[in-house]
Amino acid sequence: MPDIVSLLPMMFLLLAIGAIAGVVGGLLGVGGGIVLVPAFFYAFQHLGYGGPQLMQVCVATSLATIVVTSLKSVSGHHRKGAVDWAILRAWGPFLVIGAAAGVAVATRLASSTLQGTFGVLAGIAGLYMAFGRDGWRLGREMPRQPVAGAMAGVVGFLSAIMGIGGGTFGVPLMTLYNQPIHRAVGTASGFGMLIAVPSVLGFLMMHVADAPPYTIGAVSLPAFAVVIGTTQITTPYGVHLAHVTDPRPLKRIFAAFLALVAFNMLRKATGW
Repeated sequence: MPDIVSLLPMMFLLLAIGAIAGVVGGLLGVGGGIVLVPAFFYAFQHLGYGGPQLMQVCVATSLATIVVTSLKSVSGHHRKGAVDWAILRAWGPFLVIGAAAGVAVATRLASSTLQGTFGVLAGIAGLYMAFGRDGWRLGREMPRQPVAGAMAGVVGFLSAIMGIGGGTFGVPLMTLYNQPIHRAVGTASGFGMLIAVPSVLGFLMMHVADAPPYTIGAVSLPAFAVVIGTTQITTPYGVHLAHVTDPRPLKRIFAAFLALVAFNMLRKATGW
């Protein structure tokens, strides 16, 4: 087991990662998980932990942080009147069901398969961020049941597989159905709690071979503790920036980052 001194450089790195993830989550509504999962993966590998279920540890730990950050983010957006609670009530049960199904699948996948899945989905999200247009629409208003439930279930499933809070898929979906971007970001911030809580409960019951130290189930407590403090501090700044700036140029930069992350995950998954 590594001593504290050898872990200090990585703890400082995780502090920086957490700070960035908090701002990104509050600003773009994509959820800090899409930053945290690859960051955890490379951090753990650097420390010498490369077990057959390492990716599950990264996904589960990211979701654990989202339980906390989502609550703070949705509270901040609610104070600004940007949360559509009717959508959350309609989507909520299906997000939970989809997330539970996603965990059931994720716990049975090889780490390399989960890496590849993350890479493909992150690549798709990056392409939409880079080339999606504000004028694209699938409808003039949010769909009713059963279409809304099916969409929410898919969002919950894919988000649990990736270890993200739901905004990556939820925000584009809502804007495609004519929701203003600020309301879509604010509402999607509430998806995180609904997805992360059942997901974390499932991952806590998972047995992980060769896990990093102080890991319960698939959740790394040190990584959770280090990151959660910084995201708690920086998420409100992201929420504030979302309401006073135009996030579109930042989205294109973030899309390029996602493309690099996706390519590297796919490269590792295929053994390049």
